[in-house]
Amino acid sequence: MVLSRRSPWHLLALLAAFIVTLAVYWPGLSGGFLFDDYPNIVDNQGVQPHDASLPSLIGAALSSPSSEFKRPLASLSFAANYLATGLDPYWMKLTNLLIHLLNGWLVYLLSLALLRADPSRRHPHTFLVAVLIATGWMLLPINLTAVLYVVQRMESMANLFVLLGLLGYVAGRRHMLDIHSGDAGGTTWRGFALCAASITAPTALGILAKETAVMLPLYALLVEWTLFRLRKSQSPSASAEEHQIGLLPRRDARVAGLFLLILVLPMVAGLVWLLPSLLKPETWAARDFTLSTRLLSEARIVVDYIAWILLPTPSALSFYHDDFRISTGLLAPWSTLASTFFLAVLVTLMLWLRPRKPLAALGIALFLGCQLLTGTILPLELIYEHRNYFASFGLLLAIAPLLAVSQSSLFALPRYVLLIGLMLCWSTLTALTAYAWGNPLRLAEDLAARAPQSPRAQYELGRTYIIYSHYDPSSPFTRLAYAPLERAAALPNSSILPEQALIFMNARMHLPAKGAWWDSLIAKLKAHKPGVQDESSLGALVQCARDHHCDLPQNRMMEANMAALSHPNPSARLLATYGDYAWNVIDDHALGLRMTQEAVKAAPEEPAYRITLIRMLQALGNNGAALAELKQLEPLNYGGRLNAALAQLRSLPGLQ
Repeated sequence: MVLSRRSPWHLLALLAAFIVTLAVYWPGLSGGFLFDDYPNIVDNQGVQPHDASLPSLIGAALSSPSSEFKRPLASLSFAANYLATGLDPYWMKLTNLLIHLLNGWLVYLLSLALLRADPSRRHPHTFLVAVLIATGWMLLPINLTAVLYVVQRMESMANLFVLLGLLGYVAGRRHMLDIHSGDAGGTTWRGFALCAASITAPTALGILAKETAVMLPLYALLVEWTLFRLRKSQSPSASAEEHQIGLLPRRDARVAGLFLLILVLPMVAGLVWLLPSLLKPETWAARDFTLSTRLLSEARIVVDYIAWILLPTPSALSFYHDDFRISTGLLAPWSTLASTFFLAVLVTLMLWLRPRKPLAALGIALFLGCQLLTGTILPLELIYEHRNYFASFGLLLAIAPLLAVSQSSLFALPRYVLLIGLMLCWSTLTALTAYAWGNPLRLAEDLAARAPQSPRAQYELGRTYIIYSHYDPSSPFTRLAYAPLERAAALPNSSILPEQALIFMNARMHLPAKGAWWDSLIAKLKAHKPGVQDESSLGALVQCARDHHCDLPQNRMMEANMAALSHPNPSARLLATYGDYAWNVIDDHALGLRMTQEAVKAAPEEPAYRITLIRMLQALGNNGAALAELKQLEPLNYGGRLNAALAQLRSLPGLQ
């Protein structure tokens, strides 16, 4: 059936895609919080404001522990959810789903715009192809964590601005190439202004949700490289052959200058700033990989991502990937060399396709380009499924037009069968996974079964059993908790989370903790510089002891804290945790004060540590030093976010 330009069928098909996506995801909305949701939302008082006053909102915006850039837009959205419906994960997940549907609509519009801009002009039924791309993208199993994993609203919000920016850029370039306008000069400059605005403002706004939005100018450059090719105007006399082989005699210097200013120069400056620290061994001390082993490993991971996007399996999309074997050489394991060769072939294919099938080349380029930020030199964790939220669009852009061909094309029927089969596969796996996400216990058991060698998956299963046990020694869930936690503790490269959970659980139930648990926890802290999870684990033990919920042996707690602090340049959080323990649990005020002072020195821009220091100084009667620290705190009161804390401090005796 041929769809006319004004046919309503493409809109009905898109509406049907939205309904199917809603139906597939709906069972998952009833689930709970998970993993990084806790430090970012559940345990983060900043995103749980008492009111919508300006100071409260500014405090919420600057409360994220995930990044030095604080991701204020995403944090504000969590605060808005909290103000409207409290700390209920259902409404937060529903908000994520609505953002995903909005992004699906933008994917449809962007796909349509790119299909129309393709110089090869070989795409029949452009509306239908755009609908298929959007539908497939919304239903891809790999994108589920950007919807049902609440904290990854950061990723979906950032990409909302990326998609808007690319839409604006394509529209601007088409205006610049429109020579049929009566005011051709004005049209090109208006189009150029739209291009410039579309890759600056959305980038800035997207970064406020998550730093991945910084890739927007690169994506726009890839669109330019494959589809527009710096053309200054689209000559009516240019032949199709000239377009295909890239004979573009008229280049637009404005576009080249725009990318030089917005992409190339900032990228060079960023590399100059980053590289010295990346070459220092201490930068990688908290990781179990180095810069070289990370790059080798990412070659395999990027190839895995392609399989996980197009041909996913439950065991592949296991959410936790800390059981991944790091590459130590091109042949260790051998798949490192094979993956490197495959990526080289993929890049060669992309270059070969550019003059022949520009849209397929663009799709490959967008997928690979998306991996440059998180899959190269930055010391981030190796694998996360949500990193492919935009990259998966690139692959669908490459394959969907090749499968949704006209009936007269070669092997049309097998292509249709493959496309339908992929859609059914994606929808089914996403629906099954969403169902598992709809119940915390069901999800923990499902993820532990998918990744039996993952310390995090086994830990989360044990932790979920603990939650269901309500710290009742006679509960069947209590007995179930020990096995997965001890299994997680024994697995290679595990953090101290499992040991901490075992110790915490027994202490809450007033049962003795095994000496082996303490030995393992302390040995891990001595062996490697503590990571974020280790810091959180120690903090949880200190808080439990401070609140008199746990009777923890002081000698073991001191050993654990000293082991954590034995590495060079300990974090402010670790220093503050030890200071908290020394001051509030063992009543060593001198040690507590010294550790808190070190925490302030390590993170002078973090007000929480300085507030604690002021309270300590005042309690010791050192009001002069407390007042001096109070003056240092006042400049950190951006937008009045510390008004309440400052008022409380000034009400203390001697600080009026």
